[in-house]
Amino acid sequence: MSLSRRSEIAAEAVGPTIVAGEILVEIMATERGFGFLEPQTLTGPFPSGAPAIFIDQVGRLGGGAGIIGCVGRDDFGTLNLERLKRDGVDVAAVDISDRFPTGCAFVRYRPDGGRDFVYNIAESAAGQIHLTTAARVLADKAGHLHIMGSTLSIAGLKEIVAYAGKAVRARGGSTSFDPNMRKELIAGADGALFSALVDDADLLLPSGDELLAAAGIDDEQQAVTALFARGVGEIVLKRGADGSSWFGADGARIDCAGFLVEEVDPTGAGDCFGATYLTCRRQGMEPGKALLYANAAGARNVTRRGPMEGVAGFDVLDQFIAGTARRT
Repeated sequence: MSLSRRSEIAAEAVGPTIVAGEILVEIMATERGFGFLEPQTLTGPFPSGAPAIFIDQVGRLGGGAGIIGCVGRDDFGTLNLERLKRDGVDVAAVDISDRFPTGCAFVRYRPDGGRDFVYNIAESAAGQIHLTTAARVLADKAGHLHIMGSTLSIAGLKEIVAYAGKAVRARGGSTSFDPNMRKELIAGADGALFSALVDDADLLLPSGDELLAAAGIDDEQQAVTALFARGVGEIVLKRGADGSSWFGADGARIDCAGFLVEEVDPTGAGDCFGATYLTCRRQGMEPGKALLYANAAGARNVTRRGPMEGVAGFDVLDQFIAGTARRT
């Protein structure tokens, strides 16, 4: 896969931001522990799926937003579609399956903060996405394509990404890539596609060691230098509670401190961060200010139970920034 290079993030006027991938519900154990081997109290369902969380946050910020996906003709599918539509996301390219149920993930937090999952994605509606006529229509009017490494195992995604990437580039649009993929999986079946998506990214959004994995280098600054040499436009490194860093191709760097919050549920924080940074940049904001809003979006999201329950518009983020202490 090779797209015509752009290197700059396209302005909002070029067209909406689009994503493709899993739309799920998440059901959570209310008490920490290990797995699901005994009866326990659960809460949910919550709308979820990394691409869905990302694009919902774009919509809440007033950005043009659309998603390509598939849900079942069931309450879980309705729950997701209603949330996305409420927050301004175009769901015309979301198929509704009469055969497969909406994907789901059961999650339980361990005492040490780790997580145990029981999920159904591959054999659910989430695993059935493919390049439909509606998906082509959405891609043909898009100004930015955001891709997530976590979705690369879905069978129909490669064809969707290839078509949407070319369509977006033809309009003068841009792409971003969140690796969101374990280092040990990159060399697997999707290794070539993963490398191509890194090379084509106008914006790369890794978390922690994903930066090193994307470059294949175990030193942060050397990894950044190598990625720019491969054609990446700009890099934003998510550092979790410690905040984030922006790297420019000219060697510039901006560090932005994280916020001091009590973590309730970290799922979706990185998706909210990336969506906010991208939308701010597409709306003309300079990197430092975009980082601040992105940090705020990620931090606020972890204070709510449910991966999409902390999404917020600029008004709420402004209040959060003004009233929340930051790390030193």
